[in-house]
Amino acid sequence: MLTKNRIGLLLAALLVAALALVACQPTTQVVEVTRVVTETVTEEGQEVVVTSVVTEVEEVVVTATPEPVAEAVFGAADPETLVVMTTGDMDTVDPALNYETAGGQTVSMVYETLIWYNGKDGTTFTPVLATEVPSLDNGGISEDGLTYTFNIREGVVFHQGQTLEPSDVAYSWARGILQSDPNGPQWLMIEPIMGIAEGDITYALDAEGTLAGDPAAVAAHDPAALAALCEEVKSHLVADDAAGTFTVTLSQPWGPFLATITQGWGSVLDSGWAAEQGDWDGDCATWQNFYAPGAENSKLTAVMNGTNGYMLDHWTPGEEYVLTAFDGWWRTADMPQWEGGPAGPPAARTVIIQLVNEWGTRFAALQAGDAAWVAVPSENEPQVDPLVGELCDWETGECVATDNPDGPLRKFADLPTVSRTYDAFLTFQVDPASQYIGSGQLDGNGIPPDFFNDVNVRKAMATCFDYELFNEEALLGKGVRNNGPIIKGMLGYPEDGPMWEYDPEACAGYLAEAWDGALPETGFRFQAAFNTGSTTRQIAAEIWQAELQAINELYLVEVIGLPWPTFLRSRSAHQLPFSVGGWIEDIHDPHNWTQPYTVGTFAARQVLPDDLRAQFQDLVTRGVLAPTPEERAEIYAELQLLWHETVPTVVTFQEEGTRYEQRWVNGWYYRIGQFGTDYRTISLTGQ
Repeated sequence: MLTKNRIGLLLAALLVAALALVACQPTTQVVEVTRVVTETVTEEGQEVVVTSVVTEVEEVVVTATPEPVAEAVFGAADPETLVVMTTGDMDTVDPALNYETAGGQTVSMVYETLIWYNGKDGTTFTPVLATEVPSLDNGGISEDGLTYTFNIREGVVFHQGQTLEPSDVAYSWARGILQSDPNGPQWLMIEPIMGIAEGDITYALDAEGTLAGDPAAVAAHDPAALAALCEEVKSHLVADDAAGTFTVTLSQPWGPFLATITQGWGSVLDSGWAAEQGDWDGDCATWQNFYAPGAENSKLTAVMNGTNGYMLDHWTPGEEYVLTAFDGWWRTADMPQWEGGPAGPPAARTVIIQLVNEWGTRFAALQAGDAAWVAVPSENEPQVDPLVGELCDWETGECVATDNPDGPLRKFADLPTVSRTYDAFLTFQVDPASQYIGSGQLDGNGIPPDFFNDVNVRKAMATCFDYELFNEEALLGKGVRNNGPIIKGMLGYPEDGPMWEYDPEACAGYLAEAWDGALPETGFRFQAAFNTGSTTRQIAAEIWQAELQAINELYLVEVIGLPWPTFLRSRSAHQLPFSVGGWIEDIHDPHNWTQPYTVGTFAARQVLPDDLRAQFQDLVTRGVLAPTPEERAEIYAELQLLWHETVPTVVTFQEEGTRYEQRWVNGWYYRIGQFGTDYRTISLTGQ
């Protein structure tokens, strides 16, 4: 009997011809397999090892060799068109009146100032419409610190073809100061140029040249006195077109003056063009006709004519605004915006800012690459993070790949911010005609106009907010609590200062004491407003809503969203009893926090009582004029203590910022305190 024990050893390659693999999936093939077979057989009673070559036909599973994986390619569909999606519409593009972020972004891209920040450095400056930054060394600043002289650049033309002259600078600054709108930014120019006097808290202009009063006070003065005041303002702003210089004389030395004039309110208009639009013609006999017009009445609210790299193509309120590159921009390829910075005309020829309040729509556009970047609320960051392929350092610009290197987005995290955007502003005297205070009475179906004038109500709002919950759920733990108007890390911020904490029992107690003990039985109802699209502010308002009703079902807060321009105007008109908003600093100085929160912008909107504002005004004035940082810090510590005791506003958190952008976006940079994005530095990689 012949028995075989086969031991197969594969020695030859599979003979497979003409395999054309179109995918990396396994396939079955019929092939000839040649094997060398060794076997042991018994012949004539002896075991003999026999070797033979055997060819067999069999089916085998063949897997194609995968092709190398190509690196992901990131590119914009149109490298000349930048599309951005955000939530808030502009209120005005009049640089003398604009005092909000959306319009301010556009103003900074269409108009130009005399000087600008030196790239990422927020402490030094570079010339723009001036040929150099004035200093003591170059003679541009006088020894007493009161006179600043600017040599104005020649050959600069406005978008509509007119040539820039020093007199345009003088006109632009005088126009802003003389408009002196209480809800605008001109206090920043008025203080150093015209001076501070005690009690000057609304920045209207009276016949004596004191910056105090209100629009009615201006109307009460005679034309001759008003003309004299106009001439006084002009005396501080002197243009010499022949010499090519513009000189400003301050009323007092002002350390942050150069930083102040870099922003939109320092923009330069074409004076002749402004008059053609029906605005002030520069004649002191008529300036009072243009006093405090408000954004809705300004002749320049929706039209622009600047000298910068972009022009306003159109603005469709509620939908979009579009900028187009200006081919006549004076900044040529050999004139970088700062040393080592970008030069020449903007690479993005068209910038489209779309107003999209719904987060899902913005997120879909970000996923699809239809927008270069979108507004991303803090609470939605975990939804975006899986799309991130690069993590980048804002200071160095260096990026490292994530565990998802093909992710289409780039992320800049931990951006140091100089803003606080979730504070609760309480109006001490609401317009009685407001639709946001219900019945207007303490009858359970509304609140009286002076409801928040009771300090116990304000203390209740400060103790009824769950700060930890808001930080963890809405800000993802990135919030830093503040104990007053000044932000943490700034001169004058007391690290050990008292701070209101979440305490529902204390909140209930304060409400029980307020209004002679009437609230627990009668209850109240009012509306808390936020700007539509800011879901984080909405969450903050809803926390107050839930906490108050948990204490007493009669404590009713209705949360409402308003379009950004409506939100701003309603606040300015004292119609919102309770609104969630915040502040982004104009200049990096504690005065820019204490002034608006206690005597300026917000104090005016909230109608703080005269006696309280007078207390704050004394501290604000002494703080900004104190000669040493140590003295300033002591005064600001005193101010913060008064703030804690009186609770004009419930301050919440600073927040570290985050930016997401497509990886085909190039040139974005960040400066601490930067106001929006500089579109002029952005380029897009084409597909």
